[in-house]
Amino acid sequence: MKYYGVLTFFLLLAAVLSLISCSRNPYAATNRAHKKQVRAYIRSLKDLPLKNAQEDSILQGDYWVGTTNFNLRKPNYVVIHYTAQESTEHTLNTFTEPATSVSSHYVIGGDGKVYQMLNDYFRAWHGGAGKWGNTTDLNSGSIGIELDNNGTEPFEEAQIQSLLRLLARLKKAYSIPAGNFIGHSDIAPTRKVDPGPLFPWKRLAEQGYGLWPYKDYFAEALSQDSALVVQSIALLSNIPMPAGEQITDNDALREILSKRIVDAIAVEEALRIIGYDISDIGAAVRAFKLHYIQKDVHAPLTDEDKIVLYNVYKRSL
Repeated sequence: MKYYGVLTFFLLLAAVLSLISCSRNPYAATNRAHKKQVRAYIRSLKDLPLKNAQEDSILQGDYWVGTTNFNLRKPNYVVIHYTAQESTEHTLNTFTEPATSVSSHYVIGGDGKVYQMLNDYFRAWHGGAGKWGNTTDLNSGSIGIELDNNGTEPFEEAQIQSLLRLLARLKKAYSIPAGNFIGHSDIAPTRKVDPGPLFPWKRLAEQGYGLWPYKDYFAEALSQDSALVVQSIALLSNIPMPAGEQITDNDALREILSKRIVDAIAVEEALRIIGYDISDIGAAVRAFKLHYIQKDVHAPLTDEDKIVLYNVYKRSL
């Protein structure tokens, strides 16, 4: 009887140890390395300027003066990606392998679970070579968010809901402008297509994360009294109406102004003002269409596309 009691004890112990082993964080070793690296950066930040005074030729002051007027650098952009990998677990593993030299601040699974892999103030390696406006080092001023998606399937609703909640937190914490929520393809048009034409940019923009064309660019002016229509449209579009132009109704006005915009818009300049790198204009057009048109992305800009381009350009000024 005593023998069976001992046997039962060891069987229970083995079961408990097995459960502990199964529930153990598979990234425990990586987490320890992460903490070690963070501690090293903290020590570096705590170094006083006079520490290396004898190691260079700079003429140091008589004493160290530490200002109290400072804070941490803050991110000013959010760059959204899709992972193009087999699963969330695959991505987490990729981002914890030193040999890959790639990482992101957040990974969001299809089930909506959010994995924060790096403090927002640290520099993740997610953007690579790219440019947006005059910024050529997006990694240093941005937060990278990876969505578990292969690029050919719609994004899961739970995933987008989690993304929206995360974006709300980031926008509030760092006062990130609406136009600074962008995609990987926007900053690297010659190399990347993510988050792709299936990503719901319009839905994000409606909640303040990114720009989107007005539903009807001329609606505001056309809704006003007829005496103000021409003046309002001119102010809205910044394209003056020629003297003596005959306007019979709103539809005619819309058609005339649309043609004026298509004829007048400087595509390269508009793309540049929005933020795109126009050193490869074909790639810039494709990236614009991936974000704002989301169909026929390899085709030239149509007249309708140019109206959208003008619209986004005006909102970017």
